[in-house]
Amino acid sequence: MKIAQYGTAIAIIHAIAHGLHGLAHVQIPIPLSILQSLFVGIVIYAIPIIAVVLLWTQFYRIGSWLLLGSMAASILFGIYNHLIVISSDHVSQVSFAGWGLLFQITAILTLIVDGFACWIGIWALKTIQEPEKVI
Repeated sequence: MKIAQYGTAIAIIHAIAHGLHGLAHVQIPIPLSILQSLFVGIVIYAIPIIAVVLLWTQFYRIGSWLLLGSMAASILFGIYNHLIVISSDHVSQVSFAGWGLLFQITAILTLIVDGFACWIGIWALKTIQEPEKVI
């Protein structure tokens, strides 16, 4: 039960942080490619929702794996796009003026939130014990 509660809480925080970051993307504007948009829509938004739903069911183990996988992929996507590849999406290329401040803050905040979400996913998988086998 606690796993589902913590997983739900971190998924909500994740959605808020990424939603604010997406708002900054739109307002600046910093467009995403079609593949990036698909990744964001599926991996960063849809899969965490599916994971949370599964955490509240008998399929909580699958939900834990989905939570961990989507958050790890989200971190890698953020590091790659915001810190490695020099593009309009790189933090060094966005001014602190106007919506740029929100972009800068949320680019780092999403990494922190998603790192914590990975920790929750790992904790959940370690906590979940397989039922004892009956002979």
